[in-house]
Amino acid sequence: MAMQPAEIEALIKAALPDAQVTIEDLAGDGDHYAATVVSEAFRGKSRVQQHQMVYAALRGRMGGELHALALQTSAPD
Repeated sequence: MAMQPAEIEALIKAALPDAQVTIEDLAGDGDHYAATVVSEAFRGKSRVQQHQMVYAALRGRMGGELHALALQTSAPD
């Protein structure tokens, strides 16, 4: 079962309440998305740590309901 962009955004915002989240459906199939996530929580963290935080927010749905997620993460300017 595919995930909706709003569900992905809600999960990320639940874990990172200040996050600015943009979700793009890359293939139109509900399985392949790109997400841009900007959060103060990322400040001082490596890119790997930032991505781990987003994956943790998705609560195990990566690889199951959500097949692919291209991530761009950063702290606010």
